[in-house]
Amino acid sequence: MNKGILTINAGSSSIKFALYELNGGLAAKPTLSGQIDGIGASAKLIAKDPAGKHEIELKLSGEQEAQHQASLDFLLTWIQEHQTGTELVAVGHRVVHGGELFSAPMAVDRDTVAQLEQFITLAPLHQPHNLNGIKAIAKLLPQVRQVACFDTAFHRTNPPVAQAFAIPRALTAEGVKRYGFHGLSYEFIARVLPEHSSKANGRVIVAHLGNGSSMCAMLERKSITSTMGFTAIDGLMMGTRTGAIDPGVLLYLMDNKGMNSKDLTRLLYKESGLLGVSGISQDMRTLLASDQPEAEEAIELYCFRILREIGSLAAAIEGVDALVFTGGIGEHSAEVRRRVCSRLGWLGVDLDEAANNDDKLRISTSNSTVDVMVIPTNEEWMIAHHAQTLLAL
Repeated sequence: MNKGILTINAGSSSIKFALYELNGGLAAKPTLSGQIDGIGASAKLIAKDPAGKHEIELKLSGEQEAQHQASLDFLLTWIQEHQTGTELVAVGHRVVHGGELFSAPMAVDRDTVAQLEQFITLAPLHQPHNLNGIKAIAKLLPQVRQVACFDTAFHRTNPPVAQAFAIPRALTAEGVKRYGFHGLSYEFIARVLPEHSSKANGRVIVAHLGNGSSMCAMLERKSITSTMGFTAIDGLMMGTRTGAIDPGVLLYLMDNKGMNSKDLTRLLYKESGLLGVSGISQDMRTLLASDQPEAEEAIELYCFRILREIGSLAAAIEGVDALVFTGGIGEHSAEVRRRVCSRLGWLGVDLDEAANNDDKLRISTSNSTVDVMVIPTNEEWMIAHHAQTLLAL
């Protein structure tokens, strides 16, 4: 029987998973992968394995929290029944926030989960569900070892000045600082970048663009600074999140609109971004296909924010040798890449329009002084790799 490592990425309305076999080493591709989408609405399991594609409608009831737990239970049972030829020896989890306590992947137990629950207020959309995945595995498969991999860990190489807010020192000492996120994605890009660019160890900006969007500036493939901060709503405009916003706006809403912290949380995390500006959708594909002026305004603002942050990150690392697009939008939206790169000539970017339209790996011309690339990220493999290494499998 083959041994395998399962990866779980449990979000608020979806659960992504992948099963990697161990056969003299970690497989490059999963034997089984997929996700449960639509939790809280119309949940569906979609999975792929060598035999083909599986689609199963889940009939769930109750509040979203109960549906999320039921989805996890269903998924784990389904995987065990479906992959009868694989012995599960470890499960690796994406955990969004590790705070200052956790700066590297680690084996988890009940005490660790209790510590990680302290960070729920810092990542309310993700942390509870990440931890629910760990709890579900512990309940259903108590003999299987688990590893938590933190999205904040990659950014712990940021110098103190890049982590600090201009607030009283006592608050900084309590841990109110910039942490950065999407670290597993950036770590994977940093790992594979030398295969694609001779400038990998130089001044690199990576744009992880998707429903959650951020950017990271690297030197020698280590994070120097990033657009996300204390929480995952800072920086770039996102699908439903505001990105950077003047704190005075929040004070205004509290004083003049009677909004409390719960109201503001909903506004900042779920009602803003592409959805809020367009009033149409949080999905970039839907907006690009729309002829409504509000859709165009949302797209233009999204790209403008990317451009502003590229300028900021370039200043922090004193130039740019390579620019990498990744994430759902970064990998698949040639139009967003075109809008961004067409305004970066001052940095030395020269876009190859044909290569960009064809989603090629390298989308810059030979005249470009900046290597511009589209590299698919693989957070799942990164999690499996950490589990294998940490547990010496």
